[in-house]
Amino acid sequence: MGSCIICGASTDGYICETHEEDVVFEFRGSTPEQLTPGRFYEGHVDGFAEFGVFVDIGDNVTGLLHKSEIPQRLDALDWESGDTVYVEVEDVHGNGNVDLAWSIRQSEREFRGLLVDDPDAPTNAELPEDEGDAPPAASEPDAEEEEEAAESASRGEREPSTDEHERDAAEADESANAGGNEAEAAETNAESDTEPSADEGTDAGEESNATEGTNAGEEAEPEDVVRVPIDALDAEVGEVVAVEAEVTGVRQTSGPTVFELTDETGTVDAAAFVEAGVRAYPEVEAGDVVRLVGEVERHHGELQLETEDLDVLTGSEASAVHERREAEVTERATPDDETLLVQDTAVDVVHDDLVDAATEIRRAIIQSRPVIVRHTADVEGYVGGAAIERAVLPLVRAEHTASDAEYHYVDRRPLDDGFYTLDDATKDVTSMLQAADRHDEKHPLFVLVGTGSTRESTDGLGLLAQYDAPTVALDGGYADGEAADAAGVLVSPTQHGEDPVSTGVLATHLAGIVNGEVRGDLAHLPAVPFWSDTPDVYAELAAEAGYDRDTVENVRDALALEAFYQAYEDKREIVIDLLWDEAHTGLVGHVGEQFREKLATEFETAEPHLDARDVAGDVTIEVLDVDRYTHRYDFPPVALLLDALYRERADGAYILVGADSDELRVRSTGDVDVRAVGETLAADLPEAGVVPRGAQDGRIEFLSGERDAVVDAAVEALAEQSD
Repeated sequence: MGSCIICGASTDGYICETHEEDVVFEFRGSTPEQLTPGRFYEGHVDGFAEFGVFVDIGDNVTGLLHKSEIPQRLDALDWESGDTVYVEVEDVHGNGNVDLAWSIRQSEREFRGLLVDDPDAPTNAELPEDEGDAPPAASEPDAEEEEEAAESASRGEREPSTDEHERDAAEADESANAGGNEAEAAETNAESDTEPSADEGTDAGEESNATEGTNAGEEAEPEDVVRVPIDALDAEVGEVVAVEAEVTGVRQTSGPTVFELTDETGTVDAAAFVEAGVRAYPEVEAGDVVRLVGEVERHHGELQLETEDLDVLTGSEASAVHERREAEVTERATPDDETLLVQDTAVDVVHDDLVDAATEIRRAIIQSRPVIVRHTADVEGYVGGAAIERAVLPLVRAEHTASDAEYHYVDRRPLDDGFYTLDDATKDVTSMLQAADRHDEKHPLFVLVGTGSTRESTDGLGLLAQYDAPTVALDGGYADGEAADAAGVLVSPTQHGEDPVSTGVLATHLAGIVNGEVRGDLAHLPAVPFWSDTPDVYAELAAEAGYDRDTVENVRDALALEAFYQAYEDKREIVIDLLWDEAHTGLVGHVGEQFREKLATEFETAEPHLDARDVAGDVTIEVLDVDRYTHRYDFPPVALLLDALYRERADGAYILVGADSDELRVRSTGDVDVRAVGETLAADLPEAGVVPRGAQDGRIEFLSGERDAVVDAAVEALAEQSD
């Protein structure tokens, strides 16, 4: 029995089940069956195919990372054959095929340790033989090493970087024979490399870009090193600088401790090394304000600070950092262009709300807070969610020096229903707390698109509020008063007493305010969600962007089809292809035609089974038994089919009722309040378990055993409302 290298719990091997995905494994087996699904492994790129990347795990096993698992276009992936990469083993099939999944961590330092998966070892989670690669609990420093480390820290010497540590270990034997005097000389030379020589020194009264008030040839004290804003570090590579910032994340690797630092201008990683896998500066935690002195380096194309000195700031010094950052955040969070994409009086009523929402999104990005976009899995939701994602991604890339920041700080997650339920919130909170525990991530900003404006979402929003997770809700449909204050910012025209508008249109205007640089990419999107009667102002905007009516319709139809399949996936790459990539106009035509064929088939199946009800007045009411006369689990979904039937048959006063086994949906040419109908039915049929969902354009749920009684009563109530 061993102990977990992260939490110390007793376990078989050196990692417990809870923290198994926090470490990476080196595989020394010989067959696929010896791999452990769910683990992350070090591998090497073997080759590429049209459908993905082949990765060697160890010497004898190769797996496939399918292109659907890669969060970017395959041809944009900057891997080459032989590159060391990190992947998750998702499944091992009986025929030996290995399915791999993407890992957002693509360097060993981003994991919390390295272990060995060797089938011939006592356990399949052993420590590596090389102590230099060992994770935190793998080796303990002896008394002499601790004494030397303490002396080094007291002298203010810079700890070696990860690369230097590995190089020193490789040259240990040669250095041992060099003698004490040579070692001292080497140390002196290494220190002098970080400061200018006498010939390179500055004249009296001039200021070095690394030190201030320091004579040439003298080593600057940490307090004398010039403070440099993070966004200016690119010009200081090779120099020793000071950064004053908030610690927004801490992660321990099998080598150095990595601190994520954020000041008023940006974010950067700083590596601090005392010993392989040992926590440097254990007194420093996320949320602290610090002054860090270190050398600016570039590792694998990314800026990084190598820590020489790190002090926690308190009192007025910490306040000054907070004040600088808050002033800068407030200024930068204010949108540069607050105008709408095009003038629309229906949207203008929520203009100030859109600006508030955009400000919250921009603030979250600047504060290194992830932005999670939750949207309905329909055309409105995908247009809105993708538009916001399009605006946010460039801002995140500009804010963070890490090349993979967009995968840490932006996530778009479709919802299964039109409400943000407690189930959805529980999943999000669980993921949020895990990220905070493992990576010290701040709680995200949740942006709800097409949901969050009715009482069905208040419990979910309330759970987020308990964890101080900020929220923005944007919904063009009917809102109700009970949810008005549930979200931090609510964008809803009906909350201002106006008529509903397209959620996709609202979200596209929001995206344009969030990031004015992408307005040209958004111009055609407001026309996409309309199935009929596209407002001229948006049709013209799309045409000016090169999208004629037929192309817009193809985009809409293709998006509707793809939204139905793999509903829980964001499908980022295919959505980009459908909405933006002009090279794929053939794609939208092909997929759009598939949509129309499938919809026409289901339409022809359902239409003969419409049941016209005999009701008083001039209104025509037809009922479709969708439980009996539609293909329940195939495309199109019920809501989309009802919309198509309604558009085709609506003439005069017309109401279409879709009756499922335990719910009703209504489409009407008049102003029908579905929620009011549901409340009437709940009072008249107390044994039917009637529950209205949503606002006046919502749906009615009931017990399946009372279906006939509920449908008959609903038809009568709808007829009365229409008089």
